[in-house]
Amino acid sequence: MPESKVRKDAATKRKVEDRRELAEKRADRERHTPRAPRSTAWVPWAFCILGLLGVAWLVTFYVAGQLVPGMRQLGNWNILVGMGLIGAAFGISTLWK
Repeated sequence: MPESKVRKDAATKRKVEDRRELAEKRADRERHTPRAPRSTAWVPWAFCILGLLGVAWLVTFYVAGQLVPGMRQLGNWNILVGMGLIGAAFGISTLWK
């Protein structure tokens, strides 16, 4: 069965309502969407620095841990500090686009 013709006024009205609904949905989506920082140029630098700092912490602990006063007091917690720095580096890397 063929479709009936739609009056021009009704078609225009429907088109305007569709656009309005679409604009409302976009605005609602934008209000509820968390935003990441706009500039992510710092991410590779922070990733590299934290990762290398974590590796340097672990190497220093294993090679000369008993000679460094702060590391001697932390004991085996130094492993957690080094791995935490490396984990933070990988956590920051998720922000890179």
